[in-house]
Amino acid sequence: MAGSDLLRPDPATGLAIVIMGVSGCGKSTVAAMLADALGCGFVEADDYHSHANKGRGEDVAVSCSALRLKYREVLRQGDISYKPGSYETCRVKFVCLEASAEVIAGRVERRAAEGGHFMPASLVRSQLDLLEIDAAEGITVVDATVPAHAIVQATVAQFRDELASTAC
Repeated sequence: MAGSDLLRPDPATGLAIVIMGVSGCGKSTVAAMLADALGCGFVEADDYHSHANKGRGEDVAVSCSALRLKYREVLRQGDISYKPGSYETCRVKFVCLEASAEVIAGRVERRAAEGGHFMPASLVRSQLDLLEIDAAEGITVVDATVPAHAIVQATVAQFRDELASTAC
């Protein structure tokens, strides 16, 4: 199954909201809480990485974290009516969680010490360097240091009109 198939909303009803950002920004926590709040499915991109890739410590979050425009374009193909550049009408929306390198590195180090993730803190800088956001994409950038429940509430409010007429 192609990666974009996981995000393929029904063009008449579905909406996919991708919570993106570097490792340690809180994507999994926020996305799981958002799915719960909306009563919709939750896809954890890390579940689709091979054990071999995790074991090598590669910067595997790059593609699943949507750090680059070309990766987001692949994800946007989940909307079969999407035409490149038609960001506003695309049914795949992006919310980017951002925090300082120090905050992210601290989170990643704590998580690694607890045995909770394969991403080493040494790759945080490279992920931050790869992150590219073009204002034309309309990606919502959110401070990842605010409580996750507040991010979820703001995200639901932002997409309220689209969500009111769709099933997640």
